[in-house]
This record gives sequence, structure tokens and C-alpha cells, in this order.
Amino acid sequence: MTAIEQTEARPRGTRLPRRARRNQLLGAAQEVFVAQGYHAAAMDDIAERAGVSKPVLYQHFPGKLDLYLALLDQHCEALLQAVRTALASTTENKQRVAATMDAYFAYVENEGGAFRLVFESDLTNEPAVRERVDRVSMQCAEAISEVIAEDTGLSKDESMLLAVGLGGVSQVVARYWLSSESQVPRDTAVQLLTSLAWRGIAGFPLHGTDGGN
Repeated sequence: MTAIEQTEARPRGTRLPRRARRNQLLGAAQEVFVAQGYHAAAMDDIAERAGVSKPVLYQHFPGKLDLYLALLDQHCEALLQAVRTALASTTENKQRVAATMDAYFAYVENEGGAFRLVFESDLTNEPAVRERVDRVSMQCAEAISEVIAEDTGLSKDESMLLAVGLGGVSQVVARYWLSSESQVPRDTAVQLLTSLAWRGIAGFPLHGTDGGN
């Protein structure tokens, strides 16, 4: 059961273990922050959505920013793990590009709209938020760049440039695909984007060989 499902399932006043209560509060906060944005959201709204009193909410999170950052940490980690899993899913490079692209599409399509907290936050002027968003973008790029460097023999800096480009294209196109309510199926969208990216990345020969994979 997800945190959001827990939020919907638990009536007010039900006692929960601390970890379960925290997950429930995070689920409620996600719904409110995604729907209203950080600035318009109120702790009263989140407590009401979770079916708890404000004192209970404050027992777990001292303030609205603390709650937002905890939620942001959770979903930044989910994105990073999705990218790492995609990269490790195969040793065939074109399939690896496709898997990585699909990880971004799956992330933005995930029910609950958590990607908006990472990529479309209305709180990016807050240093703690900006630092987390920048960090996960760089961590994803570093994971991609390690594979590029290993396979092509390009320098670390050159591999990072390509990795930042691949990650950036993936998340921007995935967000456009979702927000535009495109009639293109997800699998087809991923294939199209993979073909575009592969035509570029395949131009770099595998390290120690004369041709690409």
C-alpha cells in the first residue's frame, strides 16, 4: 500500500506506528503540494487531508519546509534509483539508452505527480530545495557518464557533457509528453527519443574498437 493509499484508508484518530504515520503524512503532503504548490499549501490542509490534528503533524515535521524537504528527498532518491536500475538492466548500449529514457517517462507518469516537486517546484529560490534538485540531476548524470566513459574512452568532463544532455532531454521530453496529453503511446515516445539519442551517442566508437555498439 502506498503512502497516498494509506492516507485515504485511515480514519481520523487511528493510532499508527511512527514510521507508518510519517508515511501517511508524506502521502497527504504530496497530494496537497502537487495540487496547490508550496506557497499556497497550508499545514492545516495537510493535517486535514491526513485525518490528523495539527499537533500530530508538527510532532513529525516542525514546519512546512521540513515536510517539503522530506518529501523532496524521498522522490529525488526514487528518481536516482530508477536511473541506476535502468543503466544496470542490460549491457547492450542501445537498450541501455532506451531503459534510461523510459525511467524518466515512468517517473513523470507515476500516479501522484511527485515529479512536479522535483522538476516544477515553485520553491526553487529556496537554497535547500535548489541544492537537492541540482544534486539529483548531477547524480543521475554522473551515473550515465560513468557508462559513457567506460564504453567510449572519453574523458570524465566530455562524458558528463553528454550525460547531462541525455538526462536533460529525457526529463524535458517526458514532461512535455505528459503535459501535452500526447496521443503517442509511452513505448512509442521512448522509441522515438531513443532513436534520436542513439544516432548521436552511437557515433562515438566503443573504447578499444573502431566501431560503435
